[in-house]
Amino acid sequence: MATPHVLAIPYPAQGHVIPLMEVSLRLVEHGIKVTFVNTEFDHKRVVEALSETENTQEKESVNLVSIPDGIEPWEDRNELGKLSEAILNVMPGKLEDLIQKINETDRDKITCVIADCIMGWALELAKKLGIKTVAFFPAAAAVFNLLANCPKLIADGIIDSDGRVLKKQMFQLSPAMPVMNSETLAWISMGDLATQKIMFHFLVNNCISANVADWSICNSTSELEPTALALIPNCKPIGPLLANYRLGKSSGHFWPQEETCLEWLDQQPSQSVIYVAFGSFTIFNETQFQELALGLELTNRPFLWVVRHDVSTVKSTLPIIPEGFNNRVQNRGLIVSWAPQQKVLSHPSVACFLSHCGWNSTVEGLVMTPYSVLESIVLEFSLAGFDSTISGIDIGSLAEYDSIICGIAEVSLAGWDYVISGIA
Repeated sequence: MATPHVLAIPYPAQGHVIPLMEVSLRLVEHGIKVTFVNTEFDHKRVVEALSETENTQEKESVNLVSIPDGIEPWEDRNELGKLSEAILNVMPGKLEDLIQKINETDRDKITCVIADCIMGWALELAKKLGIKTVAFFPAAAAVFNLLANCPKLIADGIIDSDGRVLKKQMFQLSPAMPVMNSETLAWISMGDLATQKIMFHFLVNNCISANVADWSICNSTSELEPTALALIPNCKPIGPLLANYRLGKSSGHFWPQEETCLEWLDQQPSQSVIYVAFGSFTIFNETQFQELALGLELTNRPFLWVVRHDVSTVKSTLPIIPEGFNNRVQNRGLIVSWAPQQKVLSHPSVACFLSHCGWNSTVEGLVMTPYSVLESIVLEFSLAGFDSTISGIDIGSLAEYDSIICGIAEVSLAGWDYVISGIA
């Protein structure tokens, strides 16, 4: 008898790959075969990161394959408009070829496709091929609600048909939902006006396509988002998707995790360390980056800071650190390029998590860290605090970077015995 065979395809971004990989690993635990489809660019990074961390169990349990994303390897995939247009032009045909090849050569034919909601075209393709489908939303349910309600926002004159804001005002998706600001809509911070238009249509159209799915699941819980989930009763919350709950390692990372930082944490006092990580997409200009560094310095607290090689707009190997910074903080600060975040957040020496408001980081911070300071940057980040009744979180904005120094220093001076009152 053939084994059920699931094909999983995420949107090519770190915060989308990791939770869908977690879903895949849990399916494997239940005897289901999984083929995980990354873009060629991301596949190379995931495989290299897996080999460097010797995460062989995950490599063997999920079949990792790839298809082209439509742009050259050297092109900038942080240009989301260009990437998303290329995805629509190239990936549907390549995915269909892959499915047909698997079904012709593998004893276990593809029986179900699980696709990221903003890869809704993959669900339509699976339907055309007669394959069962599952729509997976890796972010907050509130984001899905927002995208699903865009036709209403257009009808109400809040945005135009290309997602451009017409009315700067507060609004509600339903009487039971908290108010939202039209100036912080998901696509507004994703580039110039042309990119915003592309991303608006990409997000909305793919979420509409996701409605064809036989089932829908999301990386959330009714405890975190009761009102948002009540508006999508057909969507099954299966979160939080944390490797710790599976007693395994977090997989699907684009960069090797520097596990040595855990040894450094072992040497720090209990609940003393500020952990700083701004996800895989956040970009700082030189001034913003230096303000953040100086703020950490002024805390006089131990800190662990994740600094990706591409975190700054400065075109150099690494962002420009303030002069003398490394010498001044060398006895209490550690900078790494990528960290095993779930392990870091659950470490007893970590007292505070300074994050970008990405949904995965928000949930991890809630579950594992006493205090979190979340800074809304882009995409769902501005919505991560949508259900504002969640305790232990402060949602801020990095629009005024002059406040970063004073804000982070305030965390140190005020103590850890109450909910941090904000950076901005």
